[in-house]
Parts: sequence; structure tokens; C-alpha cells
Amino acid sequence: MSMDIKEIQNLIKFVAKSGASEVKLEMEDVKITIRTGSGKTETTILQASPVQGVQQQHQVPVAPQQAAPIEVAAPVAESQDSKYITVKSPIIGTFYRKPSPDKPNFAEVGTEISVGDTVCVIEAMKLFNEIESEVAGKIVKVLVEDSSPVEFDQPLFLVDPS
Repeated sequence: MSMDIKEIQNLIKFVAKSGASEVKLEMEDVKITIRTGSGKTETTILQASPVQGVQQQHQVPVAPQQAAPIEVAAPVAESQDSKYITVKSPIIGTFYRKPSPDKPNFAEVGTEISVGDTVCVIEAMKLFNEIESEVAGKIVKVLVEDSSPVEFDQPLFLVDPS
């Protein structure tokens, strides 16, 4: 199964909007890596030609997207908030701040959390995984919008451990 350039461009746009820092896609004949952040989006496409098995690398230039607030938040936050600890996503899925639509958020800015407290839920393939904090402290920033896609290791919260 091969992807045409239109599908690849749509994928790049989706990744840039989602705020994900990196997406890797591998199929039998194609490997695609899309990296975003620091204002530019970089895409690497490796296509294995079935005859010789030689890999050609195409760099696809991508016009920088108008930076969405989420994209900007992560790199900027790390530099000025280095004293804070980042709670990161352990899995790929959809980030939810509350257990169900009629319930309050697990954690808000200013919430004191302890190790083992549930801070959010990430839904992956219809399974809702409660994400527990591995740090104690006060939440100073929520880095992801409710019900948006998250990547493995994507920063979710900034916590002040002091």
C-alpha cells in the first residue's frame, strides 16, 4: 500500500495541528517520520523500492504552519520553567482531563497532587487508562487541550515540586 503525496500532506497538516512533536508511520514499502516544533515542520520519507531494496530519502519541504498555541507552549515552557517537573504521556491516545463529561477535572492549575494521584485519562483503542502522577507537587500548567490527541512521551502537565 503506497500513500500519494496528497495523503502525506494531509498527514503533515494533521500532525502539525495536533501539537505532536514527532510521528512515525511505517508500512511495508514506506517509512514516514514527521517532526514538528520550534516553528518548523520537518518530514522524512523513506521509500524502499521492492526491486533492489535500496532506500531513497526524500526531504519534503513543508511551509511552516501558523503555530497553534499548543505547539508553542511545549518548547517555550521547558526553557523558562526548568525548575518544574513535566508529567508526560506514557502512551499514544486521546487526552481527557475528567473521568466522564459530567464529572469535574482530575487536576487543575493550582491542584496539589501526590505520587499515585490520577491526573488525567488517556483513551487508546477504546480502553481508558488512568494516568497517575509519579511526582508530588502543585500543577502550574496544563499543556494539552481536553480531548486532543497525544503522543508517547508528550508533556501533559508542569508540576512545581517545591
